[in-house]
Amino acid sequence: MNLQGTAALVTGAGRGLGAALARELARQGARVVLVARSSTDLDRVAAEIRAEGGEAHPLPADIGDKDAIYPLAGAAAALVGPIDLLVHNASTLGPTPLPLLLDTACEDLSRVLEVNLVGPFRLTKALAGSMALRGRGLVLHISSDAATSAYPGWGAYSASKAALDHLARVWAAELEGTGVRFLGIDPGEMNTRMHADAMPDADPSLLADPADVAKRIVRCVENVEEVPSGTRLADLPRVAGGSGRRLAEAGGR
Repeated sequence: MNLQGTAALVTGAGRGLGAALARELARQGARVVLVARSSTDLDRVAAEIRAEGGEAHPLPADIGDKDAIYPLAGAAAALVGPIDLLVHNASTLGPTPLPLLLDTACEDLSRVLEVNLVGPFRLTKALAGSMALRGRGLVLHISSDAATSAYPGWGAYSASKAALDHLARVWAAELEGTGVRFLGIDPGEMNTRMHADAMPDADPSLLADPADVAKRIVRCVENVEEVPSGTRLADLPRVAGGSGRRLAEAGGR
């Protein structure tokens, strides 16, 4: 996927991996719409991107609010044109410290699913039709190893990410042949506020830098045609070089 001039929308772009992805996409020539709940965080990241010569537009919104989705989709298209790249990065852990399932309130589970699963579904639904009509587009889901491994305390988050992964595969199957592609990526453990909230005793020096991970993810996006739509990648170091062969090898994860 050629990112020069691409209209991209990144959720959860106020900090962490989302902010790093927005910066890296802009460096590669994408016109980026940044979405998060905090306008302060968004304005800061957008200003940093503009200072480097990139194009960035902050749009504060809560992905878990169903009434925000269609206004968000319309505003984004008004700013940068029809969206070519949609990055579902926004997510929530739910309450911390992370509770066991028996201690998880139904309302907390519902909120996690609204942000991590239902919100991305709604936003994809709002944008994928236009992509299909134009015969091109990529929807990128940021996943987690919690989607495939059962960790005590991670129940709500894990369930949401596992469902998100499968949702991407179903979208891919249903939109096969339209030019709209779907890709899931497990970025691994990173030095972010979310990781610190979930695992406050973790050593930050042992965690990946979101900026480095963002570069690898963007390289995957640039080579996305090398893997089937609906692929889930979980071996980013192997694809850091960006060759199509390596990206295809990682596609079985």
